[in-house]
Amino acid sequence: MHSLYYVGIILISGLIMGKVISYFKLPKVTGYLIAGLIIGPSILNLVPSTAAAKLSVISEAALGFIAYSIGSSFNFDNLKQLGNGIIIITLFESLTAVLIVDFVMIVILKQPVPFSIMLGAIAAATAPAATIMVIKQYRAKGPLVNTLLPVVAIDDAVGIMAFGISMTIAKSLMDASQTFNIKTLLLPIKEIFLAFIIGIAIGFALSFISKYSEGEDQLLTISLATVFITVGLAIKLNISPLLTCMAIGATVSNIAPNSTRVLSIVDKFTPPVFVAFFTIAGIELNLSILKHVGLLGAAYIIFRVIGKVLGAYLGAKLAKSPAVVQKYLGLTLIPQAGVAIGLAMVAETAVPEFGAAIRTIILSATVIYELVGPLLTKIALFKAGEAHIEQKSKLTIEG
Repeated sequence: MHSLYYVGIILISGLIMGKVISYFKLPKVTGYLIAGLIIGPSILNLVPSTAAAKLSVISEAALGFIAYSIGSSFNFDNLKQLGNGIIIITLFESLTAVLIVDFVMIVILKQPVPFSIMLGAIAAATAPAATIMVIKQYRAKGPLVNTLLPVVAIDDAVGIMAFGISMTIAKSLMDASQTFNIKTLLLPIKEIFLAFIIGIAIGFALSFISKYSEGEDQLLTISLATVFITVGLAIKLNISPLLTCMAIGATVSNIAPNSTRVLSIVDKFTPPVFVAFFTIAGIELNLSILKHVGLLGAAYIIFRVIGKVLGAYLGAKLAKSPAVVQKYLGLTLIPQAGVAIGLAMVAETAVPEFGAAIRTIILSATVIYELVGPLLTKIALFKAGEAHIEQKSKLTIEG
């Protein structure tokens, strides 16, 4: 069948399952993953793996838009208002998870270093959508929520940077033609620097051109073309498309006079792209490999949680945050979805020897985290005394 036929099946299936899963108060991304699993080769095989592989351009585009959006959170004025404490907490909760997963995989489970550091880097990412949904549902307010919202806003940016560094190191380690010397150590820095320079330059160009766009349709076209060109150029130059697109978003956020308009205009295009992206990720979930990665998957799930909770506590302690923030912030950072899935799919290309295992571990963990994460967030908010019982439930209890 033609690729467009499969795209249609993917979009419809993702939308239906996203709607179904929302009735259970779960994030729609979980529904998209489940839809992909159902229509993929693991169950119904309505979309064979060969067909999904031909749609890689959708995944590449989605990742570009995700990174572009995340970059917008690096607005210097906003970061100044948040203060150093938020930055400290974010760095600790992100990087502690990375280091603990790296240590467990390399030292305890004796896994290859490229595989371990790629998997560990993905541990930094957190999915804000599920957390924010719980906050809104229970009308939560207080120090914990005030800390949580900015942390999840910049958490993924830290994760993408950690991933970019880890990916470059992993590729260097797997290149048999290279000996590990000072040049090998400097290569990641060179590629990351190049990605940021190109992204900043393109961000300046987009900010300038956007001032002369006539209407939203023209601005949307310019913005889409910019992201597409950037992703293609980054892949050609063998640098991280994620870091490059993130640099564009950060640049536009800080220098464009109409930055909100420029950054938000792509939202008119991205919803179906994201539905297709997550559903395709579910299609590529190979259930047969689960038995081979069972121990590794369990270790990743458990030690990432330990890293998040411990890192958030240490960061909040160092930042002298209120006691409720120190005790409960880590529990609200468990969900993992979009960015983690995207990074796993990038890892499959960067380290093909371990790609299938990494993707399966992350996709399996994502489903578990998205099921358990909102519940843990709810518990943390109530323990902190910042959540309110819904009026409907209160009336039922009293009656």
